[in-house]
Amino acid sequence: MSVRLDKYLKVSRLIKRRTVANEACDNGLVTVNGRPQRASYDVKVGDVIALRLGVRTVTVEVLSVAENAPKADAAALYREV
Repeated sequence: MSVRLDKYLKVSRLIKRRTVANEACDNGLVTVNGRPQRASYDVKVGDVIALRLGVRTVTVEVLSVAENAPKADAAALYREV
């Protein structure tokens, strides 16, 4: 199973809104496995996603992929690296 990058960022609660996730991808602020990716990229288990949020960079490894997840389970979708 795979999910679009913008949707994964929203479902995992790394970014609050899908439109904001889409803009971050368009502006090159999101890299997957070291390469800038578009919002339509299919996220797979094992991918390493790096987000530039202001001056901070958050790097996470994808542990599982889901279409939707309750708030309590969102943090289980990834592990900070």
